[in-house]
Amino acid sequence: MNSIFRTGGLALLLALGDVAFALPASAQDATTGDVGNGRKVYLADGCYQCHGRVGQGGSMNGPAPILAQTGMSFAAFKRQVRIPINDMPAYSERMLSDKELMDIFVFVRSLPGRRPVKDFPILNN
Repeated sequence: MNSIFRTGGLALLLALGDVAFALPASAQDATTGDVGNGRKVYLADGCYQCHGRVGQGGSMNGPAPILAQTGMSFAAFKRQVRIPINDMPAYSERMLSDKELMDIFVFVRSLPGRRPVKDFPILNN
């Protein structure tokens, strides 16, 4: 019986964690970083290898999330980078400073994201 409660509690905890990732970012999040440096660090640290050069997502060991126009708050973004879920490697503050992390966050928020299907003539035939 205890294992049922532990399993249910774990499922609830994971679900609440997913909700935190879906919360909209605050206005403060988008104004305190350097987009140019974020792009440089994003490419230099190899983020693009899984998430794509323009944050479009990809597939390495499984689907890598789309980062362009992320709706995550900086706190959720930072938590995912520092204590990742799935196959993403962890980036400690020694490897990636909070300033660099904020710059990456502002960079991926600045990316245009997905274009509508109507913008691709070949898909509209």
